[in-house]
Amino acid sequence: MKLILTLLSCFMLINAFAQSTPDTLQLWSDSAPGATGSEAKDQPSLIRYPAPEEIATGAAVVVCPGGGYNMLAMDHEGHQIAKWLNSFGVSAYILTYRLGKNGYKHPIPMNDGKRAIRTVRAHAEKWSIDPNRIGVLGFSAGGHMASTLGTHFDAGDASANNMIEQQSSRPDFMVLLYPVISFTEDYQHAGSRRSLLGDNADAELIASLSNERQVKADTPPTFLVHTNEDTGVPPENSIYFYLALRENNIPAELHVFEKGRHGLGMGSRYSAFSAWPELCEAWMLERGLLVSNP
Repeated sequence: MKLILTLLSCFMLINAFAQSTPDTLQLWSDSAPGATGSEAKDQPSLIRYPAPEEIATGAAVVVCPGGGYNMLAMDHEGHQIAKWLNSFGVSAYILTYRLGKNGYKHPIPMNDGKRAIRTVRAHAEKWSIDPNRIGVLGFSAGGHMASTLGTHFDAGDASANNMIEQQSSRPDFMVLLYPVISFTEDYQHAGSRRSLLGDNADAELIASLSNERQVKADTPPTFLVHTNEDTGVPPENSIYFYLALRENNIPAELHVFEKGRHGLGMGSRYSAFSAWPELCEAWMLERGLLVSNP
């Protein structure tokens, strides 16, 4: 009898995952503000991976793949991450934001990210999401996008006719994986900065998007992961952001693994870096982000 119940439980879980079918939602029903065309690269969207109903917690995460603001690493920093989040009841929304190589400089990518968070929050009831448990997760330049959303948010426009624009763009928590953070220090990723801001950006603008300088008391709690061997985006990016969080008494957790190149995603089997997903899930659990849906 016990074996039958165990098999039935496994079947129900597998069936639940099978029902979690992604679809795509344009962030603007009409042309996106600032769009120079009507192709997919000009129209940002969310690829929706709803959590299986049987294990849904009500938490949601907007996933920002990396790629230096020149491309989007959609597989190992997008779809794989969404499926991992679904596995413990978190709904995932992969953001396809506009890119510098296609002529979209700041603030357009940031505004795509803000719109993504507002969209998820505006649909919270419909999508069975807690509007106070919407996080952002980003890799590399997607980590810069995520940390920008966590340090440059706004409360929304209460007078707007559009329900989405009324919503706050503040994420409730951040998960940053080997993130680009600084645009001013020696350890910056110059390629991401150039793609986002161009070659002749104003010094004040550059400093404003060096996000270790923008942490304040209402910056969201943050989970950070990096490797000591990362030469593409050195670990100082995460370390100095973590120190800024500590200075402002913001809950934070930092893991710097000894081994591993840049861009590992979930990590390879048997590597220490591959422990980060389990550690992140535990962090989310301890922060009360994974409570069951009411």
